[in-house]
Amino acid sequence: MRKQDAGFDYHRYRQLLADAVDENKRLALIALLIEERAKDRLAAQRASDRASMTASTIAKVLATSAMGTPALAALRR
Repeated sequence: MRKQDAGFDYHRYRQLLADAVDENKRLALIALLIEERAKDRLAAQRASDRASMTASTIAKVLATSAMGTPALAALRR
């Protein structure tokens, strides 16, 4: 069985599906699912961007501090 997503509210969607008795409600449910999926993807992209920026910053700090060591300082000259 597939592991449930932490952010996916199965009970809520199940109730919304049960309430979607006409075409307008079904279309509204589809639009809601698309919108929430887009929000999830945007949040994941932002988290990925933050992780990339953090890794880049750490690499720069480590490179700068490594260049401060006597052996590497001679290489900079």
